Amino acid sequence: MAPSLIAGIDSSTQSCKVVVRDLDTGRVVRSGRAPHPDGTEVDPEHWWRALLAAVEDAGGLDDVAAISIAGQQHGLVALDAEGRVIRDALLWNDTRSASAADALVAEFGAEELARRTGSVPLASFTIAKLRWLRDVEPEHAARVAAVALPHDWLSWRLRGFGPRNPDLGALATDRSDASGTGYWSPSTGGDDRELLVAALGHDAILPRVLRPDERMGVTAASGPVPAGIVVAPGAGDNAAAALGLAAHGGDVVVSLGTSGTVFAVTERPSADASGIVAGFADASGRHLPLVCTLNAARVLDGVAGLLGVDHVELGRLALQAEPGAGGLVLQPYFEGERTPNLPDATATLFGMTLHGSTRPNLARAAIEGMLCGLADGLDAILAAGTEVERLLLIGGAAQNPAVRAVAAQLFGVAIEVPEPGEYVALGAAVQAAWALTGERPAWPVPTDAILQPDPQPRIRSQYAARA
Repeated sequence: MAPSLIAGIDSSTQSCKVVVRDLDTGRVVRSGRAPHPDGTEVDPEHWWRALLAAVEDAGGLDDVAAISIAGQQHGLVALDAEGRVIRDALLWNDTRSASAADALVAEFGAEELARRTGSVPLASFTIAKLRWLRDVEPEHAARVAAVALPHDWLSWRLRGFGPRNPDLGALATDRSDASGTGYWSPSTGGDDRELLVAALGHDAILPRVLRPDERMGVTAASGPVPAGIVVAPGAGDNAAAALGLAAHGGDVVVSLGTSGTVFAVTERPSADASGIVAGFADASGRHLPLVCTLNAARVLDGVAGLLGVDHVELGRLALQAEPGAGGLVLQPYFEGERTPNLPDATATLFGMTLHGSTRPNLARAAIEGMLCGLADGLDAILAAGTEVERLLLIGGAAQNPAVRAVAAQLFGVAIEVPEPGEYVALGAAVQAAWALTGERPAWPVPTDAILQPDPQPRIRSQYAARA
């Protein structure tokens, strides 16, 4: 009897998660995880070892028919002609390439770059990291024979390629992750070699971009991974989350992870010359205009640590404070910021008074500051012409009652909170089933809560006054 299970992998900034789902119902049968090292540059071999460890933690893949890997966008994996990683991968949240992004915008113009690729590159984009490599580490840049993204490289390794089998022509990706490079066009579906050469200094092999339902190949035997499992194209993390949520036109998703994102599924591509909205592709053949902030759930980590509490107690404290946090405003740029484009910024606490500087107000200011940046992102998505019929709130922080309460006060529309789940990995599993059967599955997504809007305009007005 043929296996009726499929697997989805989320190789994120902080960890690797694996979910194994029933092909017929979408039910999660088992799961596993393994941590990734900290830092904004990482030896990709750590990702590979974490993937194998997470697969083993999930009970192996002997009964799995298809697999797909979703991963953090933008990261630069530079390979030489022998398939070796040239230097540690630069991750999306590594901001050293900010001046390189500025140089590319100065050379080509923001409007031209948005027209050609849907986006204006920032420090996070792969194209900016390639320019940084060319300018700062020219000896490494000269060796680059192929450029891959994290999920491309892992899928390549999964199929048995690498330094011992360096077939660079076997590299493949999907349109959602390709759209975050800064040298691929969601409108034309093709690579922009002129931009690649302008960044790196010479041409290089790029992964072939596959259709959403196309098979990349099959696995090679490696540790707990058996040979012969169908490998799907994979996806960028947010595009995979959209698949996992069964998001469709009219849906806007707010995701609270290491970064914060606001994205929508649309039929038409977008091109925002301001650089606020990135005109990405999704993993279903549609488009995914997206706004990203570098500082999301880790803002809560930082303030919870400062107050000496866990996230539950942070939320309890925040709910003791009134909207507006007694005048305290936290501009939460702890790690610089992507939107607005302030890579060298730091966090600032405004409005401190003897009366208002309390633990509950600081807890609430952390949540308000995190969500105000995403509310600005929602405004930008709507200004780009997207209509919102449903807003979905996901991520670990979405389970915090205080986060839910503040979200209802800021976003101005009813909010649906799906049941907790690893939606990036769940979406990767959707794609694995799609590649295996040729049909996108329609698995249910249970709802945990519906939040009605409770407008509190003071929160955003005092935040805007400090922007």
